[in-house]
Amino acid sequence: MTAFHVMTGAGEAYAHPAINKISIDDVFDALRRGLDDFREKPSHYVFLCLMYPIAGVFLAVATSSANLLPMIFPLISGFALIGPIAAIGLYEISKRREMGEDTSWRHAFDVRHSPALPSIIAGGLLLFAFFVVWLVAAQTLYTNLFGDVFPRSIDTFTAQIFGTPEGMQLMMWGNLLGLAFAVIVLATTLVTFPMLLDRDVGLVAAMSASIRATLTNPIPVLVWGFIIAALLVIGSIPLFAGLALVMPILGHATWHLYRKLIGPA
Repeated sequence: MTAFHVMTGAGEAYAHPAINKISIDDVFDALRRGLDDFREKPSHYVFLCLMYPIAGVFLAVATSSANLLPMIFPLISGFALIGPIAAIGLYEISKRREMGEDTSWRHAFDVRHSPALPSIIAGGLLLFAFFVVWLVAAQTLYTNLFGDVFPRSIDTFTAQIFGTPEGMQLMMWGNLLGLAFAVIVLATTLVTFPMLLDRDVGLVAAMSASIRATLTNPIPVLVWGFIIAALLVIGSIPLFAGLALVMPILGHATWHLYRKLIGPA
């Protein structure tokens, strides 16, 4: 039976793994390795990540016909905040390939047997809380600028955003607010979930290692964040279908970036 040890993992001692210093070349090498993992059996990985573009389309359709048009962008961009937990199965596939083991897609669900499952679930709930807070913050910003009446059509909403001073303020402050959320999530989850899958160290220790890795390698991590943002935008353009390719590549690359950032146990 899985022991419920979220704070410090299976052992009594608090884990304090060594942090490696990496370069920007290491970031791109991790991305190349992630692409190699994807090329190994791409049909399996597209299957695993199909839920992501489907959910993105659902969010867009569900809001475009209602009076929630101002929430489309926060929903789509905020959806990326929960990407680290969505890619948990891909870390397992990369780990198995690294060890020369079977990489069949069914092993992506082996996380359910992990002793760190409670920590992973707690981390997922934390990411979901970030997502909800981001949506509330985005809606609050909009209502402070435009009031409680939402536009009823896309044309009205577009004219409102690009044709008024309030719209310019919304884009400026909204992007700054989104950047703050993205930086917080990136710093706290950079290696959190790969580490929990690899070592049962507890959520707090994994998040601490992620923050230390970010502070030790600010420029490479910043570059990694820009890569994630750029690929998510590119993947979202063709009705989110590109995310079925982008997400698995980023998921696998995150595993290899974790290997570069964190020293051996």
